[in-house]
Amino acid sequence: MEQFKLSRRKILSVAKALLAAYGVTAVLLLILALLLLKLNLSEGIVAVGIMATYLISCFLGGFLLGKGVGKHKFLWGLALGAVYFVLLIILSAAAAAGGFGGFGRMMSILLLCMAGGMAGGMFS
Repeated sequence: MEQFKLSRRKILSVAKALLAAYGVTAVLLLILALLLLKLNLSEGIVAVGIMATYLISCFLGGFLLGKGVGKHKFLWGLALGAVYFVLLIILSAAAAAGGFGGFGRMMSILLLCMAGGMAGGMFS
């Protein structure tokens, strides 16, 4: 029974961290859209802004998850980045057919999400 409580606590920590990460993503993407509207930003700047959004969101999620789990924080942060990426792919596929622009770009986003989550876990 003790093992079940421990697992349930970790699952809830992961869910809370993912929810926080996606909340930050929504806010940062709304700010980026507003800046795009008002300042007429170039495509390159928007792409960097989106990458920064993923990095900041995964860092925050990894940080919160590291605080919640206690041990092996960097591995939990790495896993959070991977789960964030998988959910991002699923949501992007459901929302639009555009995708991420190729396999190489997708892998760089995966590595960015995982690195951001791992760094957040290490800093927690």
